[in-house]
Amino acid sequence: MFSTVVSTEQLAQHANAPAWVVIDCRFTLTNIEAGRKAYVHSHIPGALYAHLDQDLAGPKNGSNGRHPLPDAQAFAQKLGAWGIDAKTQVVVYDDSFGAIAVRLWWMLRWMGHDAVALLDGGLPKWQREQRPLTADLPQVTPKVFTAQVRHDMVVDTDAVLRATSALIVDARAEMRFIGEIEPLDPVAGHVPGAKNLPFDDNLAMDGTLLPAAELRERYTELLDGKSPEQVIHMCGSGVTTCHNLLAMEIAGLKGGKLYAGSWSEWVADPSRPVAKGY
Repeated sequence: MFSTVVSTEQLAQHANAPAWVVIDCRFTLTNIEAGRKAYVHSHIPGALYAHLDQDLAGPKNGSNGRHPLPDAQAFAQKLGAWGIDAKTQVVVYDDSFGAIAVRLWWMLRWMGHDAVALLDGGLPKWQREQRPLTADLPQVTPKVFTAQVRHDMVVDTDAVLRATSALIVDARAEMRFIGEIEPLDPVAGHVPGAKNLPFDDNLAMDGTLLPAAELRERYTELLDGKSPEQVIHMCGSGVTTCHNLLAMEIAGLKGGKLYAGSWSEWVADPSRPVAKGY
């Protein structure tokens, strides 16, 4: 079972493996159909497509953020329709070094399914190695996915407001965190007391995840004596912050929580405090 990352070589070795499901998660926030169009043009053979807005998020109501979690039972039906059950090894990838695909990695674990891994280096590494691509759409045999939801993996806004002893880690880019720019949400800044660790700090120059020992050193320094279970992860809408959760998992620092609504939910209520700067 692969539960964090798989290499391009490992995925290639399991091409056409009946117990493996590969899912393409390419997505662009500023052009929400670009990822699907790219998938239809070419993708890793056998891969299905998951749309961030339509498949990996639930309905928005104006106060629950840009990518609220979907209903667990509805999502379980979707996983079954993709041919995933308890015995399936899932591999997720995108073309942005895991920034989107990590959401599905985290969601499957939230649903109680540990056999899910990010393709290390993603589609760019697969392409650099001149591995096969196709425009053929796969045939899927639906299965029954039984959810065993891990409710303790998620916290809500009230928990963040009460989190006096927690470490809040924000995965957005530094300029968004300090409030210099905000291209997506109506208010710039961050939750008071939060620390900034942009998700791409987890990456080596080639777009693969840093070695476990190096990730452990970085996150241990960030924790500064706190336990991993005291960490609440957030970003703009609960997507890229899953990259930091994956990095901590690789580092052996398990137990961090996701604030799924993240900044987009936080700023939906103007009474919530906002900090700027460092």
